Amino acid sequence: MTEQKESRLNEFLENPERSLWSIAIPVIAGMAIQTLYSVVDMLFIGQLGGSSIAAVAFNMPLYFFVMGITFGIGTGITATIARAIGEEDKEKADDAAKHGILIALFLGITLTLFGLLTGKKVLSMLGSPEELIDESWSYLRVTCYGMMFIVFSIVFRSILAGEGDMKFPVMVAATGTILNIILDPIFIFDLDEYGGFGLDMGVKGAAAASVVSQMIVFLIFIFMLFFKDHAYISFDMQNFTFSKDLMKEILVVGIPSSLSMIIMSFGQGVFNYILIIGYGPDAVAAYTISGRLDMLMFLPIMGIATGLVTTVGMFAGAKRFDKVRSIIIYAISRAFAIVSIASTIVYFLTPTIISLFTDDENIKNIGVSALRTLCFTYPFVGIAMPCGRIMQGLGQGIPVLVITALRVLLVSAPLAYYFAIIDSRDIVWVWYSIAISVSVSAIVGPLWVRKTINEMESSNESLSN
Repeated sequence: MTEQKESRLNEFLENPERSLWSIAIPVIAGMAIQTLYSVVDMLFIGQLGGSSIAAVAFNMPLYFFVMGITFGIGTGITATIARAIGEEDKEKADDAAKHGILIALFLGITLTLFGLLTGKKVLSMLGSPEELIDESWSYLRVTCYGMMFIVFSIVFRSILAGEGDMKFPVMVAATGTILNIILDPIFIFDLDEYGGFGLDMGVKGAAAASVVSQMIVFLIFIFMLFFKDHAYISFDMQNFTFSKDLMKEILVVGIPSSLSMIIMSFGQGVFNYILIIGYGPDAVAAYTISGRLDMLMFLPIMGIATGLVTTVGMFAGAKRFDKVRSIIIYAISRAFAIVSIASTIVYFLTPTIISLFTDDENIKNIGVSALRTLCFTYPFVGIAMPCGRIMQGLGQGIPVLVITALRVLLVSAPLAYYFAIIDSRDIVWVWYSIAISVSVSAIVGPLWVRKTINEMESSNESLSN
């Protein structure tokens, strides 16, 4: 088994383009299933009414906050393991995974307590109106009960991504997602009139279905990784020794990545606030629907970008900067081409797509406005997003944080506030503010990547001499 894993890793290093797709395709498939769930989940919740969609929408900033912290730290774990494998240091890769499990335990406990103790107040601070606060809180409270399962599942996935295995975690995640889709109507609705069994829990039923599904995913990971020795990484916690240096290496990438995602979560909250103050709850509902559809279009970019963390990390660890450059050019050119085609298709199909989610004419009109404006930014996202992942693969976390702060805090949020609140312009100007910020990221990102690679290559040549 070990020899097979070693040969698989050697093949991964020797075939960069095929290796990139070996990660990207499972990620795209897994995210497609997850996004399908998000769409189906929104369709189910939409049957409860526009207010229920808005109630869930006010949870999104908190959801992105949790995902931001966990995926951010997970990226640090992935990058550290990938570089260790590139350096042919198996022991370091194992230790990085064990430190990741320790971080997951801490995060799971902390986030659960934070959500249960402060969640309702935070929802109110995020702008949830009085008539929606109870429904919003019922969704969040149930979600908090499954926080530990969510955090550990993401960390296990990040560990496997570091060694170049995305097929297994995606299969596990797909299992959980399909189960979630099956459980949603059972938990949300009263199905007696259709001859079935339903718990009629409403919005909180959607959260409960997610918690049960995440628990199953967590148990599958535990069984396969700790009892079946599925991974190249070894999970023998009895020989664990805490290392400040290794923890620092993980957190140097992980913390800035987490902070950048928290900033995006904060930006989501700010946009919800701006939209509800400037245009009302319908605008928040429409923006949420548009956001779910954006995520569907970004699937190829996210898959390619995820693959870049591992491939760039391995090649940088092996000091093969020629391969680092070639895989970057290959990946970004493909991402740009794919989403350019997707944006054209979305533009023409927008009214039909939005109509699937709501019958409310006002929400539909706002949703069409948002999606048709923002689809023109997709090619720029195809440049900006991979650049961020490249920097993480190189072990550089700060550039991602700086670019995110620039995009959200200095460009999109201030412009949106000015257009909506101060100048009282049409809502399309809020979408313009997002488009401008994405364009800025697409310019700054590649320049910073090129500068970093040149510096690392020069430093390596100096050490060689």
